[in-house]
Amino acid sequence: MNKRVQFMDWGLVDYQDAWDRQEQVFTKTVTVKNENRVNGTANPTPNHLIFTEHPHVYTLGKSGHEEYLLLDEAGLKEKNATFYKINRGGDITYHGPGQIVGYPILDLDNFFTDIHLYLRTLEEAIIRTCAEYGVEAGRYEGFTGVWIDADNDKARKICAMGVRASRWVTMHGFAFNVNADLSYFGNIIPCGIDDKDVTSLERELGRKLDMEEIKNKLKNHIADLFQMELIL
Repeated sequence: MNKRVQFMDWGLVDYQDAWDRQEQVFTKTVTVKNENRVNGTANPTPNHLIFTEHPHVYTLGKSGHEEYLLLDEAGLKEKNATFYKINRGGDITYHGPGQIVGYPILDLDNFFTDIHLYLRTLEEAIIRTCAEYGVEAGRYEGFTGVWIDADNDKARKICAMGVRASRWVTMHGFAFNVNADLSYFGNIIPCGIDDKDVTSLERELGRKLDMEEIKNKLKNHIADLFQMELIL
């Protein structure tokens, strides 16, 4: 099993460009797996952990509801936002500046072949990162992602998740609100949940956070939990 993972920070990248680049990395990993199966070889499959930010964009998962986007084409233009239907799980969500979007492209045969455990492990990395700033985060029973005050009527989501896996190779991932402009969530019913709030570390702490500092803490928590060897 290859637990070496190439870490990349793409910075601020247009969503379509990032999706195309994800697909290229994903396809290379799947190709190695297919060649191993056909040829009886055991070449190590590559793993990647990608962090990025996007300009304002709404994305809709393959089983999502387009009616949860509350803007028409003119409204999207007014908000300087774009909209994409994509091939991950989950419903509609928002990405924008001040949000750490993580794209782990991992061959889970190198770690564990359990999608539920994979999601719970990503959640745990976010929970531990929040804890470093004195913010107690956790899970909301029946939903993916990371929440604050999930056990009462003030529940608010700080990180959304939506993944795709083929031959145990993952893509897409999570969106962690750090300094994000939360007003953009008012234009959707996030993940189809209309009675819960959305939050960010900035909102919880009342101050802007250092994005690079948080990225460093988060990638280290992911590496520890997955027992990865990060290649920087």
